Amino acid sequence: MPAVDKLLLEEALQDSPQTRSLLSVFEEDAGTLTDYTNQLLQAMQRVYGAQNEMCLATQQLSKQLLAYEKQNFALGKGDEEVISTLHYFSKVMEELNGLHTELAKQLADTMVLPVIQFREKDLTEVSTLKDLFGLASNEHDLSMAKYSRLPKKRENERVKTEVGKEVASARRKQHLSSLQYYCALNALQYRKRVAMMDPLIGFAHGQINFFKRGAEMFSKSMDGFLSSVTGMVQSIQVELEAEADKMRVSQQELLSVDESVYTPDSDAATPQINRNLIQKAGYLNLRNKTGLVTTTWERLYFFTQGGNLMCQPRGAVAGGLIQDLDNCSVMAVDCEDRRYCFQISTPSGKPGIILQAESRKEYEEWICAVNNISRQIYLTDNPEVIRAPACQHCTASQNMKNSDTENDKIVSQAVGSALDTEELIAPGTPIQFDIVLPASEFLDQNRGSRRTNPFGETEDASFPEAEDSLLQQMFIVRFLGSMAVKTDHTTEVIYEAMRQVLAARAIHNIFRTTESHLMVTSQTLRLIDPQTQVSRACFELTSVTQFAAHQENKRLVGFVIRVPESTGEESLSTYIFESNSEGEKICYAINLGKEIIEVQKDPEALAQLMLSVPLTNDGKYVLLNDQPGDTGGSPGDSRGAESEA
Repeated sequence: MPAVDKLLLEEALQDSPQTRSLLSVFEEDAGTLTDYTNQLLQAMQRVYGAQNEMCLATQQLSKQLLAYEKQNFALGKGDEEVISTLHYFSKVMEELNGLHTELAKQLADTMVLPVIQFREKDLTEVSTLKDLFGLASNEHDLSMAKYSRLPKKRENERVKTEVGKEVASARRKQHLSSLQYYCALNALQYRKRVAMMDPLIGFAHGQINFFKRGAEMFSKSMDGFLSSVTGMVQSIQVELEAEADKMRVSQQELLSVDESVYTPDSDAATPQINRNLIQKAGYLNLRNKTGLVTTTWERLYFFTQGGNLMCQPRGAVAGGLIQDLDNCSVMAVDCEDRRYCFQISTPSGKPGIILQAESRKEYEEWICAVNNISRQIYLTDNPEVIRAPACQHCTASQNMKNSDTENDKIVSQAVGSALDTEELIAPGTPIQFDIVLPASEFLDQNRGSRRTNPFGETEDASFPEAEDSLLQQMFIVRFLGSMAVKTDHTTEVIYEAMRQVLAARAIHNIFRTTESHLMVTSQTLRLIDPQTQVSRACFELTSVTQFAAHQENKRLVGFVIRVPESTGEESLSTYIFESNSEGEKICYAINLGKEIIEVQKDPEALAQLMLSVPLTNDGKYVLLNDQPGDTGGSPGDSRGAESEA
């Protein structure tokens, strides 16, 4: 350690110019030390503040990692590994936050506090003694000046004595203040070295302890975990690169097509037209009247489904009915200097909607398709025969197997079968959320006040089969959705359809339902509009091959309809409803109706059945509130219920 310069205390009383000159050097050194100490304290406080911010940052990061699981991602498939990994990292962040908090406390106690104490104690003491020394020196100078002006006459001895005492007191006071000041300046030369070393020692010990504890905490436990996570990330990166290569190849192939693909109406001269279409989809311009003579055109997506023309705006989840094609007519029209316009008119001849196609090919194919559909519906006795169970353009086509919604959890508990869901419902099967969407949403001002004959409905409010039926029971139901299925050999297909329909409604925030009256007779299942008493849909009871109520949510009920297609094959569709009463009662009514059909050919069996079930005054079967019934059934089941005495 090099020697330290000192102020000689013996020279304090003499207060020579040399001593004063040396004192000024010490004072300059103390001033520089004060400025440096202030800057050093600011730097150390910044380090401490950064450490505190690190504590808050790790704490917030830990909470944010846990929040990933609660995010409602639209595409959350396969996130289980990510969620578990983030949970582990959140726990690591919590432990790391504890280490950072402890390090911040150590930095405050061993680094920042010593510098503050040095500045407030030692440097402030030197500054105070400097001021006192200056005051004492000035007082001594004043007393000496007064003493020097004393006259030589002896009659002023008393004044001389008083002034001498004043000089002695001032000199003593100056001597005392100078000694204290010199001692403080000499001690400061040692204390400044300690003041520089102590904070750094505290900083180093705090960091060493932090890294040591961190190494002990994470090195052993995280090695294997980090290896597995790194492997997972690398595999994902490999898949990403492979997918990126495929997409680049696909882009090149798609961009290498002929320019005619981008040119509208490129084959206007000789278009290749398919005149046998019974389904068609694509964008058309719809004319809307905005005044007596003014019109606007809106580009929308149109498609045919089940003998109806549907319309779906861009970005909408589902489409809506805009025109029933049953027995309608279509013709080309000239409209406002626009090409390729055609008009679809109602069976009564009233002008309907006017549409514009993008090309001559689309124009002629749409006209042919509408004509084919209208003619096919008109010529068949049952319009439901050609009705498609669902359409990918108007329904949600996502696979709902991994949905995490509450409705999904409710319905999934009912599926106890070991059958794979793919054996029941094909993956990606679209779902129709409404039997008939409100016509006002897509109603053009050119059209009438209400939709005509949608899905084979009749304007006759009376139902002849109800008069001759031995069974007539009415239930209030709300249609939730329907979808095509692959089998009707088990009620599990209904439970799986319930799960997918409810999950799809939850995912797409579709909460509106269509309320209907479900009338069960011994011949048909009929859905009736409660306001107009118009039949929305009618199913022959013999076409109902499965029906079941949910085992947990008693208000959910569904049934499978087997309908022959025009191609000779048969289609299976499941319809899901929510009832105001228990679904078991609807299942019991359906089963009773099917039993009546079976025993109508046998008078004795019919009489026995009539004895076991209560009748109304007009001879119709009734269902008691406490009438037992299974939650599911098929035509082969025999679930006769005993009536109360």
